[in-house]
Amino acid sequence: MPVITVLPHPELCPQGATFRAPTGTSLCEALLDHGIEIEHACEMNCACTTCHVVVRQGFESLNEATEEEEDMLDKAWGLQPQSRLSCQARLGTQDVTIEIPRYSINHARERH
Repeated sequence: MPVITVLPHPELCPQGATFRAPTGTSLCEALLDHGIEIEHACEMNCACTTCHVVVRQGFESLNEATEEEEDMLDKAWGLQPQSRLSCQARLGTQDVTIEIPRYSINHARERH
């Protein structure tokens, strides 16, 4: 199982985190399963950008982004070349390091 390293985020994961998740798991599911309450306003249907993450290491090991995901990412706050929607990015066999952007396009955060 690959290791996911989450860089510190002031609200969601102040100390950062490291954990394992099965290959094929979406980054969003893995984060939620390990107590990191990343936003996912569309319930992981690739219909918003609230689960946007930046993959700092291991980007190539994730599944390829679909055209639908790339179109949605164009609306993400702080878009970078290694940006992915965590609900669409599925783990491969390599370890990944991700950063959760401090802000999203949501003006109000909902607790799920």
